[in-house]
Amino acid sequence: MNVKKIIEIVTNIARPIVEKFNLELVDVDFVKENNEWFLRVFIDKEGGITIDDCTNVSRILSDKLDEVDPISVSYYLEVSSPGINRPLKKEEDFIRFKGRKIKLKLFKEIDDKKILKGILLGIKENKVIVNLKDKEIEIDFNNISSANLDE
Repeated sequence: MNVKKIIEIVTNIARPIVEKFNLELVDVDFVKENNEWFLRVFIDKEGGITIDDCTNVSRILSDKLDEVDPISVSYYLEVSSPGINRPLKKEEDFIRFKGRKIKLKLFKEIDDKKILKGILLGIKENKVIVNLKDKEIEIDFNNISSANLDE
């Protein structure tokens, strides 16, 4: 079972469903925890999402996944908010959350550190610009293993 391929297929199925409700598809995750598989779909909108948003997406997505059947094992579907530490995945995320505190995990160290916390200043030419204790640094987008809001 190729987890990356499942995430890609589910993302392609979920995106139009989520957008139908004027919501944003933030992330899709498929993980095994304590011998159980979980398909997690994270959605958001300006001002935050409601239980109804999650329920509406979950019902339609569940039906579509049953129809297409892209996952050969049994799993639990969870549709929720990305939470206060929302992941930043797309270039638009780094534009939208400019001025906010972020936490970056890097593949390669910068100044002997693989985890950086600072203020997001933006993104340009495939580099994320962050203020770290009054020092502005540019981090190659490809060096970022994960990025999250850090509240």
